[in-house]
Amino acid sequence: MDRRTFIGMLPGALTAAAGVALAQQPARIYRIGFLGILSAAQYASRVAAFRSGLRDLGYVEGKNLIIEFRWADGDESRLPELAAELVALNVDVIVTHATAGGIAVKRATTTIPIVMAVTGDAVAAGLAASLSRPGGNVTGSTILIPELNVKRLELVKIALPHADRVALLVHQGSPSNDLMLRLMASGAQSLQLELLSVAVTDPGAFDSVFSRIGEANIDAVLVYEEPMFVANVRAVADVAVGRRLPLFGFEEIADAGGLIGYGVDLIEMIRHAAVFVDKILKGAKPADMPFEQASKFKLAINLRTAKALGLTIPKDLLLRADEVIQ
Repeated sequence: MDRRTFIGMLPGALTAAAGVALAQQPARIYRIGFLGILSAAQYASRVAAFRSGLRDLGYVEGKNLIIEFRWADGDESRLPELAAELVALNVDVIVTHATAGGIAVKRATTTIPIVMAVTGDAVAAGLAASLSRPGGNVTGSTILIPELNVKRLELVKIALPHADRVALLVHQGSPSNDLMLRLMASGAQSLQLELLSVAVTDPGAFDSVFSRIGEANIDAVLVYEEPMFVANVRAVADVAVGRRLPLFGFEEIADAGGLIGYGVDLIEMIRHAAVFVDKILKGAKPADMPFEQASKFKLAINLRTAKALGLTIPKDLLLRADEVIQ
């Protein structure tokens, strides 16, 4: 081979070598932080949905993705410490849920993107400047829970026309309690309902709390999408039915044995958090990503529970139901 032939072959050889080198470079492995308010066991079905959403978008744990989980096990006082641990790991994005989780992570970092899998009013909680343009490092999905709870109060009045007093269960110390109660007050007044806030510290207090409610001439009990109630929905429903108290609340309430559930598909919302994560990993900025509001709601009525409580559900309400449990 003469010198001119060798030089002519050199550029092609270098290009081929560069291609082989690029092909041998490992794919980037993204690291996601997940801050859970509850325990891993209590949130298992929701984590499974989130993982499923990520797989649908091409993310495989151990191949191009690592998820760092931190669980508060129901103790919200631990959230700041756990959020700081995730920030120290310098993860690419942090996923959390509920107002308490969002506040803890936002206080821990102003630079790492934060995805709210599901939260109450993000603006009222100070997580975003507006839903359309969050303006900071937080985005995700939001439920306007006070407005949704007013709809549930309307369902109480339709299902139980003679109801006067409704107990609203709240998680003691939750940062969203005061705002929610203020916004619900006018709705309750317009429906001529007296709304009583009943604080619950932990699931172990359900029996004593419902015992007090049963002695207070309460016509119905309402629970909302607070993580503790969502994780222990069947326990709440069992105690309510045992005390012969009509239970209203989020969509899963009726399936668990409560009377009427109305709300969004929480598991699907958490699965959808993967879409926000994917966009961020591909370069999108939370500041420019609008919060998405839940738009599809489901009404479920448990006729088996109604019969056990000696109640007759109006036919027009049954016709509106998406699911009737016989």
